[in-house]
Amino acid sequence: MSKRLFGTTKDGKEVYAFTLTNANKMQAEVINYGCILTKLLVPDADGKIDDVVLGFDTLAPYEVNPSFFGAVIAPSANRIKDAKFTIDGVEYKVDVNDGPNNLHSHVDKGAHKQVWDYEEGNNSVKFTYEYKDKELGFPGNIKFTMTYTLTDKNELILHYNAVSDKNALINPTNHSYFNLAGAKSGKSILNHVLKLDASNYTPVVAGAIPTGEIATVKGTVMDFTNGRRVGDDIDDNFEQLVLTGGYDHNFVVDGYDKSLRHIATVTTPEAKRQMDVYSNLPGVQFYAGNFIADQDGKEGAKYTKRSALCLETQFYPDTIHNANFPSCVFGPGNDYDSETIYKF
Repeated sequence: MSKRLFGTTKDGKEVYAFTLTNANKMQAEVINYGCILTKLLVPDADGKIDDVVLGFDTLAPYEVNPSFFGAVIAPSANRIKDAKFTIDGVEYKVDVNDGPNNLHSHVDKGAHKQVWDYEEGNNSVKFTYEYKDKELGFPGNIKFTMTYTLTDKNELILHYNAVSDKNALINPTNHSYFNLAGAKSGKSILNHVLKLDASNYTPVVAGAIPTGEIATVKGTVMDFTNGRRVGDDIDDNFEQLVLTGGYDHNFVVDGYDKSLRHIATVTTPEAKRQMDVYSNLPGVQFYAGNFIADQDGKEGAKYTKRSALCLETQFYPDTIHNANFPSCVFGPGNDYDSETIYKF
């Protein structure tokens, strides 16, 4: 592992980049601003190395970062209906930032825009950040720990832990955008082939708020159980796709039992490269980059609509309002702990 100064925030805090390198010349660069994965250099079957995640060369764009490129989202990823919820009889109100709802905790003060403490390891780096009770409106004094580890098996392991002194809504994720043809290839992800180990998904209404139903994907354009091109039906007139401008849905992981299991595979004909995703969480948000704005990225790359996809492992969106969804309330004696692996 190597460390370098990445930049200084607009309020004068130094931010460092940590580069993890394995025996196969795979590299992951992460910064302690937002625990952001800024680079992921991956060899293909012929040894050609490409950076497969979207991001920026400097810190300043990450301080804006409307698409949340590479960032850890906390305390709560995804959406909360009406930006409020009740735990133990107490109502909590959080930032209204997505119509009447809450998205990704807070646009300006969420974990993705905080400078985290860090601890260096041999092939890993551990970040920590603490939220005070009712900060951003969320309950609990919560200590978040996020560790990135790169193995010689070409696994990027993301380990999350959170400890709270009272029952709290805790649902972090990583919001990296992947393009296996290369982040500066100029190619969309419509030719990427996605296989999801998910026979069901959670339909939404306008605003991408789940209805509470767990619906089968069978016979619909939501079915990726056998693997198929992302672009095959993405512009279909299917109501769910119309509501979200393409795929932006939570898929229900088959056989969820809190153990680490394979949940997804992504391949692309443009490059001899495959990504397998493992998680011990019940859901994964598949977002096809429908609203990536035209912008300049790393090394002169041009990013645009659907130039990358996200597979965000998490508890279901708005699970706090749906008793039939797995609970994401954690507190004393019940710490949050999860692991996600992106293996190439």
